[in-house]
Amino acid sequence: MFRSRFLQASALGLGLSLQAQAAPTVQVLNGNITQAEVIAAQKGWCQGLLKISAAYASGGFSKAKATAEAVIDQGYAYQFGPVAFKPTLASGSQTFRATRAGALAYFVGGDPAFPNDKGFAIKPWRSCEVTNQVIQLNGSYANTMGNVSFKDAAGKTTTVDKTWAFMKEPDGTIRIVLHHSSLPFEG
Repeated sequence: MFRSRFLQASALGLGLSLQAQAAPTVQVLNGNITQAEVIAAQKGWCQGLLKISAAYASGGFSKAKATAEAVIDQGYAYQFGPVAFKPTLASGSQTFRATRAGALAYFVGGDPAFPNDKGFAIKPWRSCEVTNQVIQLNGSYANTMGNVSFKDAAGKTTTVDKTWAFMKEPDGTIRIVLHHSSLPFEG
């Protein structure tokens, strides 16, 4: 009986009217990272590496270090906590670089706490290209796996295997939270 009265009331529009009001203010929060944003972040990483190299060539260590600091602060999420960073040429007890200082030492060298770092980014790099094999998008996170090829001033190409995980910050900035790089296996 209740059901039939409800249906009758609904059919007549009784008790179901909405007051006319001004359009509500709506805020859409979309933390979904896109493929275009991930590719732009990868290109930004390559551009940052080339900027560090050029800064070293034109202004020496102090200019390269300042440039690397800006690149790291923009591209990596160290300001939020540790980053899972395993550089290509790191080994032993300093294989993993969870801190900004460790990343900076890897990119430009010159830190006595990391005596084996010679400065990967201060080499005379002229080009950097990413080739993705896999891109996974999952909400505000993305994972990529593929290769990065670097060409130096002599025209020699070095290719590494690279896995990145990116996070989209609430302000829309895309930052690296995981960076694993290694030389291809030659078995």
